[in-house]
Amino acid sequence: MQTFFIVAILTLGFLITFQIAKASEYVAVLRGEEKARKQANKINGFMLLAFLIVGLIGVYYCNEELKGKILGTPASDHGVLIDRMLYITLAITFIVFIITQICLFWFAYKYQESDKRKPYYYPHNNKLEVIWTVVPAIALTVLVGFGLFYWFKITGDAPKDAMVVEVTGKQFGWEFRYPGKDGVLGKKYYKNIDPAKNNPLGQLWDDEANHDDVWLEQEMHLVVNKPVKLVIGAKDVIHDVGLPHFRMKMDAVPGTPTTMWFTPKITTKEMRDKTGNPNFVYEIACDQMCGKGHTGMRGVVVVETQEEFDAWLAGKKPQYLVANPVSTPDTNKKDSTTGNTTVRPVANGITKN
Repeated sequence: MQTFFIVAILTLGFLITFQIAKASEYVAVLRGEEKARKQANKINGFMLLAFLIVGLIGVYYCNEELKGKILGTPASDHGVLIDRMLYITLAITFIVFIITQICLFWFAYKYQESDKRKPYYYPHNNKLEVIWTVVPAIALTVLVGFGLFYWFKITGDAPKDAMVVEVTGKQFGWEFRYPGKDGVLGKKYYKNIDPAKNNPLGQLWDDEANHDDVWLEQEMHLVVNKPVKLVIGAKDVIHDVGLPHFRMKMDAVPGTPTTMWFTPKITTKEMRDKTGNPNFVYEIACDQMCGKGHTGMRGVVVVETQEEFDAWLAGKKPQYLVANPVSTPDTNKKDSTTGNTTVRPVANGITKN
């Protein structure tokens, strides 16, 4: 029904436009084509001048109303630089926009058709063409230079003390993996992916680096003022890690890991105070169309202190122990020399002493 109404509205709009055009032709015939054309030019000239004034007022109003309200304060160190680059770009393009639009609409009004003015033809000027080619080229080169500098900074080597989080996109959600005390993410293989056996990422349990890795879904925890390196991938189709509050974005490609790093500067609690919104949360969203559930592919990012993060992580069980639970106390083996009980995990159906 909605589609029908949209088609009906478009059809009605076309018919109205067509009828207005036909009526204008009849009026031109009745009044005389030349006289009607001159009158139309005069009306269009005034309308263009009015549109210029109203349009510039609208641009100023929208800027004042929406300034700082769409994304708010950048919550990362790189975000500050990205915003700075954006403001520089907006400043340059705004100056060009104002100059070109005023010239465009003023010239349309000033030099409308008139019997009192003879047209002057100005077909070529080498100096003018060099100016309007070289100046934009220099401006764009500077802007591209800023972009490349920040891009290589974001995707370059993270600081040595940076924490590491693996982010994996799937239809339609996010999975996160944290290394344990060893600080190393264990190896994985896509053919080992088996959620039914508590191995959603395909971790190789024979790799000891996997034994303390923590896996969870939809909620990523980060430490304020501590660099974090994201190792990004996908299970099925191309996704895109979008972190709007941190001004970060990176493709998640199946089979091709990508990385980026940044430093969160404001905790979730502090941002709630800044925004006055007690329900504020940082969001991780998919910025690449990935299927019918794309718009709902969102997760939560929690930025907290080191103490809060340590307490949170301490309450999580390594995925190795979830997939390979330890034996119960009554089946543990007692050491004959020390009398101590040794807990033996069972990995891949094989009991290890």
